[in-house]
Amino acid sequence: MPTRPPPSPRFSYKSDRLKPLRAFCQTVRLGSVSRAAEALFVSQPAISQQLQALERELGVVLFERSGRRLVPSREGQLLFEMAQPLVEDLDGLEARFRDKVSGMDAGELNIAANSSTILYLLPRIIERFRQLHPDVRLTLHNAISADGTDLLRDDAADLAVGSMTDVPADLSYAPAYRFEQMLITPHDHPLARGTLSLEAISKHPLVLPPKRQITYRLVDQVFQRHRLPYTVALEVGGWEVIKQYVAMGMGISIVPALCLNDADPGKLVARSMREWFPERSYGVIVRRGKALSPQARAFVEMIQPELFSPREYDQSGHSER
Repeated sequence: MPTRPPPSPRFSYKSDRLKPLRAFCQTVRLGSVSRAAEALFVSQPAISQQLQALERELGVVLFERSGRRLVPSREGQLLFEMAQPLVEDLDGLEARFRDKVSGMDAGELNIAANSSTILYLLPRIIERFRQLHPDVRLTLHNAISADGTDLLRDDAADLAVGSMTDVPADLSYAPAYRFEQMLITPHDHPLARGTLSLEAISKHPLVLPPKRQITYRLVDQVFQRHRLPYTVALEVGGWEVIKQYVAMGMGISIVPALCLNDADPGKLVARSMREWFPERSYGVIVRRGKALSPQARAFVEMIQPELFSPREYDQSGHSER
């Protein structure tokens, strides 16, 4: 029987367990210290020292000599079976990690949003995301809020970006941006200047998006709460179309400040409605309990309030930044 080396309570190799275990596994595989040293690009004495330290630490003999070849002892075979998977996992850690990191910058990301969110809110976010993750295949699904939530439930979209007032139990909504509601009129309209009141607004025909959209419901709720009758002269989808029709004198409208841009003051007067309307929030909608992909998590990190600074409007409708 081979003589067992005396056990030692503590050895310095513990500060780097991988080296002696790697040396041990290579020696078992190759059958010699010299071959293990060549495979690991270290000297033979270094391999011998690591094996001796390992034997002292464990209190067993790990190798027996069979001719010119080293073979593991019974204990050595047991250690090899336990250590080999660990060494292989650790040696492959860097490559797997790089694969995972590169996977964050590849793959697909499907986002549902309505046309106004795609047009006004997302461009700067998408631009930043594309700069950081150029290999992700990004698809924007143009859908009204109800259709967007259906895409989430069907796993056809990873997340949705938009505005929600009533959040279903199976969804989670995290608002990120808030925009006040604005009255827009032509420059020559009586409400373009002077004191503004909800009663005065109710006497003029409105141009609004379709009834199924949140803005129409908000306008209806506010006028109903104040018991004021109002007239909708035209229902039409798309803020740019609404702004165009208002500029042509077909009516006035109430829109979120999100959809106003630097070109609008030349055609329209915009006045704050914060006295009567709550701010409109926009944010991220996901399925409750569903784990987000790395691409989706990276996109959510792009959604930062500082991307959008609120605009203040004087009574002539010019924006002040």
